[in-house]
Amino acid sequence: MDNLTKEQRRKNMQRIRGKDTKIELELRKALWHKGYRYRKNDSKLPGKPDIVLSKYKIAIFCDSEFFHGKDWEILKPRLQKTERSAYWVEKIERNRSRDAKINQELFFQGWTVIRFWGKDILKRTQECVQVIEEVIFDQIMDSAPLEHEEEMP
Repeated sequence: MDNLTKEQRRKNMQRIRGKDTKIELELRKALWHKGYRYRKNDSKLPGKPDIVLSKYKIAIFCDSEFFHGKDWEILKPRLQKTERSAYWVEKIERNRSRDAKINQELFFQGWTVIRFWGKDILKRTQECVQVIEEVIFDQIMDSAPLEHEEEMP
């Protein structure tokens, strides 16, 4: 049961942002300080990733736990006991399905997709940056020629 009035709930929902959220700002700030330059919400890519490292073809999404269904097997039964359960279950399942479709589209276009949960970004920002740097390092290593390879004439 919702402890808020309809008016209070409406005002809460109106304040939820789609861009420049606290979690996005935190991760972007950490990347900027490390010297990484990026694009925000690139509309040329499927799903308009929150952060795009074009140089490395990395698309980063900063997902909130509720709206993207973190621990869905646990959250779904809890939601089914609420007043508007059908609405929320359907909405979150649609979001999860869309996320999977976007991941697939970007993958087939040659992009690496990284998704972080909001609380992970806020509590372990440097670990998130490290994950991104590991992906960049792997890409650099994969594209670097081996020393013992000889060039073909």
